[in-house]
Amino acid sequence: MIFGIMGAMPDEVDQLCAKLENVTLEPYGGVEYHKGTLAGKQVVVCCAGMGKANAAATTQVLITKFGAEKIIFSGIAGNMTSKIGIGDVVIGKTVLYHDAQLDMICQNPPFLKEYTGDPALIAAAEKACADAGVKALVGKIATGDLFVGDSETKAAIEAKCAPDCVEMEGAAVSQIAAKNGVPCVILRAMSDNADEDGHEVLVVKKFSIAEYVATATKIVAAMVESL
Repeated sequence: MIFGIMGAMPDEVDQLCAKLENVTLEPYGGVEYHKGTLAGKQVVVCCAGMGKANAAATTQVLITKFGAEKIIFSGIAGNMTSKIGIGDVVIGKTVLYHDAQLDMICQNPPFLKEYTGDPALIAAAEKACADAGVKALVGKIATGDLFVGDSETKAAIEAKCAPDCVEMEGAAVSQIAAKNGVPCVILRAMSDNADEDGHEVLVVKKFSIAEYVATATKIVAAMVESL
């Protein structure tokens, strides 16, 4: 079994890369793929880059070139629900685009308007979060090529699809995984509330995600070990 593990920013995968054993590094298509073992399992870890195009391209490379049989994406997101707070995690039961013409996209494989996280990966993520003392919600994740940092945009997305969080890669990863018949799950920690303060925290002040990344690394490692 080969696990493909992805993030959108270097900070989201660097600590995981440091935990790998028997590591080889293979650059391909502008992305560095770290091949090695984690908890005795074969893994390929990479930073895809931000946005849907980067996420989709990297997912296909993980599957086609590196033989990934399960995909785990871990990163941060803007919170869209009162059920959880900053630092808590949304595990993607359903993932969809908030900025796409879904009735047109679903005319091609995998013929879906939204994508479903793999039940076994979701269960592993829930257990890993619980063991790490992290509050997790199995819910809906919305993806778009837009940083959501104002109340008006947040309200429009809420009205359109009522997600639990909003981010920039998950649906693209899920779409390509589904197209290839590869199980995947999207994990997102809430870094902000997808409003004006979110822009201040993440863009202006260059919010550090080091504390969450340490926890995420533990969660992903535990998932791989259990599967």
